[in-house]
Amino acid sequence: MDDLSRYAHSPAHIAVLRRDHAALRRIVAALPRLPEAGEVTTEAESLAAELRADAVSAVLDVREGIPGRETPLHVAVRLGDAVAADVLMAAGADWSLQNDRGWSSLQEAVCSRQDAVAAAIARHYQPLAWAKWCRRLPRLVATASRMRDFYMEISFHFESSVIPFIGRIAPSDTYRIWKRGANLRADMTLAGFDGFRIQRSDQSFIFFGEGDSSGRIPAGALIVLAHREKEVANALEGAGARPSESEVAREVALMAQTNMYRPGIDVTKAELVPHLNWRRQDRTEAVGPWKAKVYEMHHVTVSVKSRKVPGAMTDEELFAAAAEEEEGAGGAPEDLLTAEERMQLDSALRAGGNSDNEEWDGNGGVGNEAAGKERKGWFGGWNGKKPEEGDRAAAGKKAVDSRKAASSTKTATTKKKKTGGGGLGDGKNESEYRKGLRPVLWLTEDFPLKTEELLPLLDILANKVKAVRRLRELLTTKLPPGTFPVK
Repeated sequence: MDDLSRYAHSPAHIAVLRRDHAALRRIVAALPRLPEAGEVTTEAESLAAELRADAVSAVLDVREGIPGRETPLHVAVRLGDAVAADVLMAAGADWSLQNDRGWSSLQEAVCSRQDAVAAAIARHYQPLAWAKWCRRLPRLVATASRMRDFYMEISFHFESSVIPFIGRIAPSDTYRIWKRGANLRADMTLAGFDGFRIQRSDQSFIFFGEGDSSGRIPAGALIVLAHREKEVANALEGAGARPSESEVAREVALMAQTNMYRPGIDVTKAELVPHLNWRRQDRTEAVGPWKAKVYEMHHVTVSVKSRKVPGAMTDEELFAAAAEEEEGAGGAPEDLLTAEERMQLDSALRAGGNSDNEEWDGNGGVGNEAAGKERKGWFGGWNGKKPEEGDRAAAGKKAVDSRKAASSTKTATTKKKKTGGGGLGDGKNESEYRKGLRPVLWLTEDFPLKTEELLPLLDILANKVKAVRRLRELLTTKLPPGTFPVK
């Protein structure tokens, strides 16, 4: 039985806990109305719409001071209340926010086999993502138009002698970015990632902030070019379509086919410590033409988290099915781990439990294997893709997006603890393997592009490439103002 006094500062929580759907609907009715797709056309309207979205989130997404950092949507999952979940999602609740064990409300619904609640969430997340994109678009286009034009490359890779195969769990790539006016092109080779295999594809994303001169391509269009396949696709085609009930049911079934399994990099408590030279002064090095100070990032943890989904395929069954599927399709994905390394990882997961109740850095993504098989769409959903890019891909790449760093091994540690407690994700079916790392960063104040100038362009790509969002988070929360990570 929940102590309602602990939720007194959140009327939405109280209404859900009491199963008072009428009260919940009154709370929602009093909130500002979020604009529909197409209603926001200017930068001023975009900024005003974001303020309204923040006001909605302040009521529907409360976590601070709440037991287990559960949002009202988490509570609806715990109670198995699909009606409350539907009311919250229809009003714009954020399903991707995580509780104190690092799980979103959708992940909790899948793991507890609350299929009706999972369907209520899945029914709304694509239309919500599309509406959010549309209300932010005019601001992004206007901001990009005011920026200088440039070309840059962002290369990332992961190295560690502590975890020898981490470089393959966290796949490498080089992003090549051109910016002209409000238009953007980004070339990359990482097309997909399902936990143990990388899918490579030579592809370009072209954002037409101003449209094209012929008028055939509207402003705000995003085109994907697959060079090897010689295919051109509109990444936003059908993005705002509301899914049918059969599509929702299929999506939920896909999510529940395999266990949750996520490598991640936690930088929530990261601290930058400057390297010193023999004179006890800040150490500097030349990186290309730029003079950079060298920093070590403390309190960074790489972790592999696993959670069982009742009735789901085991990892062994998954690997066997994936191998058979790839052999039949003639595909050639890049295997990340050998059989021996998979056994090592599985052994570590079986031996370890969830260590600390630290929130995972990053939003969204159900993070299980099955739904990641057919990732094609933009916001996730009805082209066979689950919401957002898989957490394992994002978390694995976040190290790079978080720094451009090589990991130091001086103080690597491993934490293995059993979990306890109640509520959602009580730890009985969870395990986590953790090691401390110390990435190294080279930061310069002389780079011609400032981080605040790069952010609007990262916003454009962040919906499609989750690793870009991790880079954005780092640039806005962890680096000293006026610096840029050149390595």
